[in-house]
Amino acid sequence: MIIHTGARTDTVRFYTEWLLRRFDEGYVLSRNPMFPTHVSRMRLDPEVVDCVLFCSKDYEPILADLHRITERFSTFFYYTITAYGRDVEPRSPTIDEAIATLLRLEEQVGAERIAWRYDPVLLTRRYTVERHLRTFESMAKRLAGHVDRCIFSFVEVDELVRQNMPELQEVAPAQRRELVEGMAAIARRQGLVLQSCASEDDWSDLGIVESGCITRELIERANGIMLKPIARDRLSPECRCVCSRGLGDYNTCPGGCRYCYATRRRDQVGRNRRKHDPTSPMLIGGLTDGDQVTDAKPRVYRIYQDALF
Repeated sequence: MIIHTGARTDTVRFYTEWLLRRFDEGYVLSRNPMFPTHVSRMRLDPEVVDCVLFCSKDYEPILADLHRITERFSTFFYYTITAYGRDVEPRSPTIDEAIATLLRLEEQVGAERIAWRYDPVLLTRRYTVERHLRTFESMAKRLAGHVDRCIFSFVEVDELVRQNMPELQEVAPAQRRELVEGMAAIARRQGLVLQSCASEDDWSDLGIVESGCITRELIERANGIMLKPIARDRLSPECRCVCSRGLGDYNTCPGGCRYCYATRRRDQVGRNRRKHDPTSPMLIGGLTDGDQVTDAKPRVYRIYQDALF
């Protein structure tokens, strides 16, 4: 079973104590949003968890205690560092702060377990093609050799994102090509693997890797393990990631990133945060009378070496 800690909310940054406690106690409870009285109990122990995937914009809150997880589990870390300031990402650290934290994370887990996410790529009057390429080059020079790869994607614009960011400009095909060509050239100069995420475009002629962000091969190589084949996720037709199980709940991240897809109801974030108890097995609230708790059946993919002989 692959566990993903950051697809629904930034648990590393805003729910650090809860996340660490869940792995210490070895289980987590999750309420079914469609059937509120149905609660699933998922084991969080090395016997059934093949790898723990982290995704965050700031690992500073967990660094001191991260060993409580990395010493017991195979892991991989996605670190999102973009070109944007507080006008787009109100509570994210600065680029300098984020890179400093990434280098400290590398000291603990190694570059082979870290992917830098430069996404989503979006355009406004302030964040132009030229500014992206200038910022990307500056960051690539500092991060090359300290991460396994860089993964990028373009913003997915829906009605909510358009409402939150009315200044968004359409990324014309020519601009998209200019951006990708420029990033690819920078990555080559720095010896950095550049990978696209969930894209309909084919940029193989530019040397860009077409793969899922979460793949069996990536997890195996980073952790020195072997896994059975894992089915692909079905988030979108373009997604090539393998299936994983997420921790946490939507509409709970106070980061306020204006392009965020996981926070559909910003008015609910404050209310949900007030219901959070770090000691509860649920991220928001706890068990109530009438709840029906069932054990989730994990699918273990790891192949133990002794089984090969």
